Amino acid sequence: MKINATAFLLVFSFLLFASCEEARQTRVLKLAHGLDVTHPVHKGMVYMKQQLEQVSGGKMTLEIYPSQQLGSEREALELLQIGSLDMTKVSAGVMESFSPKFRVLGLPYLFRDRAHQFAVQDGPIGEEILRDGENYWLRGLCFYDAGSRSFYMKDRPINTPADLQGLKIRVMESPTAQAMVSIMGGSPTPMSYGELYTSLQQGVVDGAENNPPSFYSSRHYEVCKYYSLDEHTALPDVLLIGTKVWNKLSPEEQEWLQAAVDASVPEERRLWAESEEESLREVQKAGVEIIYPDKKPFEEKVQPLYDALKNDPTLYDLVQRIRAVETDNPGSPQL
Repeated sequence: MKINATAFLLVFSFLLFASCEEARQTRVLKLAHGLDVTHPVHKGMVYMKQQLEQVSGGKMTLEIYPSQQLGSEREALELLQIGSLDMTKVSAGVMESFSPKFRVLGLPYLFRDRAHQFAVQDGPIGEEILRDGENYWLRGLCFYDAGSRSFYMKDRPINTPADLQGLKIRVMESPTAQAMVSIMGGSPTPMSYGELYTSLQQGVVDGAENNPPSFYSSRHYEVCKYYSLDEHTALPDVLLIGTKVWNKLSPEEQEWLQAAVDASVPEERRLWAESEEESLREVQKAGVEIIYPDKKPFEEKVQPLYDALKNDPTLYDLVQRIRAVETDNPGSPQL
């Protein structure tokens, strides 16, 4: 019996050692974001995790923390900068405070249509913007489709910019978004996404602006019954990794991660398109009035934002290069 017990202990110790060895050989990256698990962008990142495990043969994986479990978007970016968090997904608008070139992505009515938007983000200009964050210890890996942002209100529809006069509109911590709402006559009110539902209920703000899947998954439609699809900005989400973490990865690990990221982009766009249709359908069932205002007055109202860029040669040049990008699909859906 003593021999059997000894043999058992040896086998158990060996298996425990092997398990620890295997754990040490699997690199785990922690990814935090603020979206609900039903959101198409979250699902796109789950797909990325599956692709990473596959392409690396199980040597790399992700632990995903949704719903602001590890803090707001800004807090997640700060954790990346100091190396306390590996990866995050934020709206490109939040990146304005960390990386100047991201400002152009928040400009209203920048893209002609979806084909133009994707051609810019998937091409050299998109790569240039993603890399601009490296000066601030933030390396962009890809852009995820986040549709177009539109106004939703508690008590009245928005048919023209004049309808925003004096209303408190929740915006992201984005100087461009704040300037846009101000120019249209509203009162921009920056706040965390997680605080918005209660703020709408309590009347702290009169409305907000976001894309259909976020409007639906956040359940803001329970409070706001008017959704005006002016589609003022086609602001993407951006997936980031801290440069301190990226530089610790081997060249092979960097290649695995980027391959998984690249594979997730078309899948996320597919999920997004499905979710956008479903979201508009469901909020209408819940009693939300969908308004399709004439976009021309909104475009004309925000022209001063573009005029002001002439004082910033770098960003002005970037806008001109974006507008010059041609696409092979001029019949793509309008934004």
